Amino acid sequence: MKVYISVDIEGSAGIAHWDEATKPTRDYPEFRERMTGEAVAACEASLAAGATEIWIKDAHGSGRNILAERLPGEARLIRGWSGHPYGMLQELDSSFDAVAMVGWHAPASHPGNPLSHTLTGHYGRMLLNGEPCSEYLLHVHVAALEGVPVVFLSGDEGICELARVTNPAIATVATNIGRGESVIGIQPEVARRRIREVLEGALGADRAVHVLPSAAHYELRIRFKHHAMAYQKSFYPGARLEDWETLVFHSSDFLDVATLLRFMS
Repeated sequence: MKVYISVDIEGSAGIAHWDEATKPTRDYPEFRERMTGEAVAACEASLAAGATEIWIKDAHGSGRNILAERLPGEARLIRGWSGHPYGMLQELDSSFDAVAMVGWHAPASHPGNPLSHTLTGHYGRMLLNGEPCSEYLLHVHVAALEGVPVVFLSGDEGICELARVTNPAIATVATNIGRGESVIGIQPEVARRRIREVLEGALGADRAVHVLPSAAHYELRIRFKHHAMAYQKSFYPGARLEDWETLVFHSSDFLDVATLLRFMS
């Protein structure tokens, strides 16, 4: 079995402030360790379920956070950003049996996490076919392009709830509950243990039920925090301004949506 694990930091257990997610602040090393520990737990779950090959995407910020020496020998680590439209699932193809998302977070404008955002800090809100658009929602559609099931997600309770709307069968571990600028988080070792247990079970169950069917049409609606950026990005082919701050894009192919987003930041 070949497993792809994409790891972010804003959904790791207990994180509550951008200082904890941003190099080179004093608080960052603690949460870099926590992000790495949750990645290791996901690797352990994958191996226990029978994985012989594991690919990990360091999907936070610079893409250079996870401490590679802590990973098992079966793992390959993707660091940095290539600019490929698959983004946080770079190098994913149909040879993979499953995707797991670890440490993910609620989307821009969502109250489920003090660090809620979608891709960059430029967007006030993003909607995909009328639904709040998280990084999870974007990348579950990316995985669908390759026919690979997203079987597991850990992160704040908000993103877990949204993921279950898209896929009621997805296995989740809620690490935090957001309350304004605060979080109620579970103990980090408990988070790692739950990731190991729940992901191992998800990989051992029927994975085919998690493949997201393609939609006939995609409407992406992005509200920028500043009108000047909305104007600038409206010159992307096929995009148009709906109002001073809102850009709209339509396509029947989700790869077009994913490609547009690589040029929006």
